[in-house]
Amino acid sequence: MSNYIALFRKGPGSDYGVDFPDFPGCITAGTDLDEAKDMAAKALALHIEGMVDDGQGIPNPSSLDVVMADPHNEKAVAFLVTTPVRKEKAVRVNVTFPESVLHRIDVAARSRNLTRSAFLQEATVHLIQEG
Repeated sequence: MSNYIALFRKGPGSDYGVDFPDFPGCITAGTDLDEAKDMAAKALALHIEGMVDDGQGIPNPSSLDVVMADPHNEKAVAFLVTTPVRKEKAVRVNVTFPESVLHRIDVAARSRNLTRSAFLQEATVHLIQEG
């Protein structure tokens, strides 16, 4: 388990953006700080999962001093995001949906900044936990 630095950024009239200096391209946002923080944890977990699946190495966490020394980060607010305790192997499955249902899944996934697979995984886990 590692802790990575995430950065809150907020411009006038915008949501709270979050990015990860150690993971270029891993970004997310939320309408408030709590939502942005929750989305950051999900975004980082999915980003790392994709890197592992692609056979890429996971970087060691940068120090706060190094991150904040970058002039681009001087107005950002840093916070820590913990990576998942263990990485389970992803297994590819083949499922069939009516075209209209698949379209609704894709729209819902995009609106949450998730992939189709990540959306279906979250929805399934949520239903299982409901009992």
